[in-house]
Amino acid sequence: MTFTNAKQPQSVRRPLHIGALAAGLAAGLYAAGASALPVSAIAVGMGQSATGAMADPAKRTPDAVTVSAIDFKRGDGGSGKLILRFSGSGAAPDLHKMGSNVVVDIGNAQLPAALQRPMNVTDFATPVQRIDARATSSGAQLVLGTQGAFESMAYQSGNEYIIEIVPRATPVVAAAQGKAPAMGAVSSASAGSAASARYSGKAVTFNFQDVPVRTVLQLIAEESNLNIVAADTVQGNVTLRLVNVPWDQALDLVLQAKSLDKRRSGNVVWVAPQKEIAQFEQDKEDARISLEERAEKVTEYIPVNYANAEDIAKLLTEESKGNQQGGNQQSSQNSQDRGFLSGRGSISFDKRTNTLLVIDIPQRVSNIKSLVQQLDKPVDQVVIEARIVIANESVARELGAKFGISGVARDGKVYYGDHIGNNISTQNSLLNAIDQNSTTPPPAVPVRPTLTRGLNWSMPAALQNPGGSLALSILNAGYALDVELSAIQEQGRGEVISNPRIVTSNQKEAVIRQGKEIGYLTVSGGQGGNVPTVQFKEALLELKVTPTITNDGRVFLNMGVKKDELDGFISLGSFGQVPQIARREVNTAVLVEDGQTVVIGGVYEFSDRTDISKVPFLGDIPILGNLFRNKSRSKSKAELLVFVTPKVMRVSQR
Repeated sequence: MTFTNAKQPQSVRRPLHIGALAAGLAAGLYAAGASALPVSAIAVGMGQSATGAMADPAKRTPDAVTVSAIDFKRGDGGSGKLILRFSGSGAAPDLHKMGSNVVVDIGNAQLPAALQRPMNVTDFATPVQRIDARATSSGAQLVLGTQGAFESMAYQSGNEYIIEIVPRATPVVAAAQGKAPAMGAVSSASAGSAASARYSGKAVTFNFQDVPVRTVLQLIAEESNLNIVAADTVQGNVTLRLVNVPWDQALDLVLQAKSLDKRRSGNVVWVAPQKEIAQFEQDKEDARISLEERAEKVTEYIPVNYANAEDIAKLLTEESKGNQQGGNQQSSQNSQDRGFLSGRGSISFDKRTNTLLVIDIPQRVSNIKSLVQQLDKPVDQVVIEARIVIANESVARELGAKFGISGVARDGKVYYGDHIGNNISTQNSLLNAIDQNSTTPPPAVPVRPTLTRGLNWSMPAALQNPGGSLALSILNAGYALDVELSAIQEQGRGEVISNPRIVTSNQKEAVIRQGKEIGYLTVSGGQGGNVPTVQFKEALLELKVTPTITNDGRVFLNMGVKKDELDGFISLGSFGQVPQIARREVNTAVLVEDGQTVVIGGVYEFSDRTDISKVPFLGDIPILGNLFRNKSRSKSKAELLVFVTPKVMRVSQR
């Protein structure tokens, strides 16, 4: 048998043959109440196996057993667990590393042909990538192909042998921060990431083959400098192999393998079976309840300043009782327990003075009074400011033309109408002068037909607001050509800003509305004929919000913003008109920093429309085709943005 000093580096570790040291260790174990510990059954060190220093396994093991099942699953922290199940007891696996592989040799176990196959376990996302199970001349062998840095541990419970491959955590160098590592902390990467999250004990290595549990507890007590008290019912043996495992994790593994549990009080750890510890705690609780039943009751008046006494009384009784029971049947004591009160306690409230009246044992009354002080605090308030911006922009252009041609002819001569400028009056004056100077009376002037102006084709620009036009008349050879070109362009831009603001307490809904109701008539038939009735529709600006102040100072807003406007009326003939409402609404929940302005919603609309009215074929002629068509184009743009800014108003307690 060899004993290895675990404090020495593995590269310089040397086996120490023990004589008197083994006898002293055995004597100490007997004095601690442990069963006899065969010296040849223990090896303590960093990765040293006791198998090589023991006698021939064939001489100390019973008949060979069979491997009945091989199972692999993913454990906590990304570790891989390989579970070997044997057909009986007596298997003696040996775990050791070989390069990047972990090898498990089972010299006295047979591996059935159905299990002699490779297993690809890459999909489990653990350090184990492949498992090869094969039979050897002396028994069975399993090779675990791994990837990356890892640590291995193994323990045996009954007919199961469990190997756990844990990813190695990144080492934390305490010297880089100028601080020495804490006592018992692991300063190297010897422990896995899953273990280092919960365990901080010094790393140890144990290799036990069918060793009494009380002996293992004694060794752990020596490594941890703890006082371990084992109950008389702690019996049985355990087989496990742990390599570089924190001592507190090793203790948990031993307790888990033998269905034990522990309770710690200072530097003393009590170890007993789980049922025994559960029974002890149940008896202790029954004793406490029995003492409460016999204790004298007191009366306490607790004033409530900011909260509601009725709500607090309900919270301390009905709601807390429902949370404890959870809809399941409890024991007789729990069914009598009313929340934070004992079975004999009672609580009432006075609405007028907002005061709680508590009657119970002193311990419960003191707890309730302390709890009310924590709950009865002023609630912070929130100012919510919203800004609704509606921007509209529109551009419209339209081109049109009117033209016509007219003329009158008689006896092959053309007569001009009186309306054609000043030339008509000048001609009449000239004819009258000729008639006065001539000795021969002039012939009678024939009746002159009037040449009227006519616009035979009319396609003017006709927007809502008529624009300007340019007219032109051309006279030639008794004919009149009238042309009128019209064009119009309209531009519009508008912006509406609404700014509702409201103040409310934390987690209290607040609503602010502004607007009007639009009335309209409806007609309903009855026995007396049609009866007119006045109905109303709302066009409101509304802000509804429920703020929640988080512990980190931000504000969670559950809000709705609505902006309605009248958008004209819809005619229903003889039944009158019905108002048409343009609705803009946002309902959302958002987390905002205190005093930060965010855009909680927005809508952008763009419209581009072109209309052409023309005469077929004539309207397609270049340049001249503009006289035979009407062209209009309109563009509109509308944008809606909703901003919100919460500001927290802290309220201090007086």
